Amino acid sequence: MENLFNNLIALPFITALISTALLTPICINLLKKYGIVDDPKVRIHPAIIHSKPIPRGGGIPLFAGALIAGLVFLPINKITGSIYLASFIALLIGILDDKYDISPYFRFTMNILCAAIIVGAGVSVSFITNPLGGILNLNEFRFGFIVLSDIVAMLWIVWVMNMLNWSKGVDGQMPGIVAISACTIGILSLRFGVFDDFSQISTTLSFIISGAAIGFLIYNFHPARIFPGYGATAIYLLLAVISILSSAKLATAILVMGVPLADGAFTIGRRILTGHSPFCHDKKHLHHLLLSSGLGQRRIALFYWIISAIFGGVSLFLSSRGKIFAIIMLVIIVGGTLLFLNYLIRKKNGKQTL
Repeated sequence: MENLFNNLIALPFITALISTALLTPICINLLKKYGIVDDPKVRIHPAIIHSKPIPRGGGIPLFAGALIAGLVFLPINKITGSIYLASFIALLIGILDDKYDISPYFRFTMNILCAAIIVGAGVSVSFITNPLGGILNLNEFRFGFIVLSDIVAMLWIVWVMNMLNWSKGVDGQMPGIVAISACTIGILSLRFGVFDDFSQISTTLSFIISGAAIGFLIYNFHPARIFPGYGATAIYLLLAVISILSSAKLATAILVMGVPLADGAFTIGRRILTGHSPFCHDKKHLHHLLLSSGLGQRRIALFYWIISAIFGGVSLFLSSRGKIFAIIMLVIIVGGTLLFLNYLIRKKNGKQTL
């Protein structure tokens, strides 16, 4: 049991944490040298809240830390190869965006490609638990050559990559959410027994991701010395995949990542309803509204961490039906909070904001 704990949890976690923590300051210097920085005087973006140039390439040490630990503790096979290949492609696209601000439509297309690589290797959502009872086998639903289980897996991976990308609005917010989410998924994998390759990969990679996120958090907590940048989608992709591999318990993953996922859904809906592209930029995310209401960045990051930890912990003890009700409650809470904060800010400013 001790060897199992060390090989699946402790050593992968520590290796990823130390690797990322050691590589991040090196990356900070290199990113400054090659001009991959977020300079508010040069880069015009409505969501910018910092006042001085800060490197935006945190996806590099995050991915590198997860890769180093993965090479040591994960088996080398088709699944892990596809996961890290797709993650590396996501990193490269992210670095290009961090440097040149490439088209969001091109980025989104590449997200789909990354998801397709993983699904093509055999990772899919084979079933979901029916809250009314029983199991719904998604492999039974086919549309020509396309299987519903593969469609759901691709949608989930792309969704998580984009929604978590929007959760890095304040310093420390994203790595804390990722660390808590990965730990919760890792614990879930252990609860269902580490018997097959998928479960072993999911468990080990969960704690690798968590370690890498905490190693990066050391430098990203307010005041941040480095930003995640779009390259961090590489680590979001890994998180999305382990949530599939952990017995396809997506409801738990939705709960632990619930605040950014719900905020992202409301953001897309709001932009479409107001005639804007879902990819347009604004300062109407939940963390932006919390900033406008007077909360500091550290408190906002802690708020996200606490909510993720609470819902993640509770989800481990809920039935499938209970998780559905919890997800509905979470969506109502996030939606209500967004409406309330918008009302307070309109009242404070004395004018209506869209």
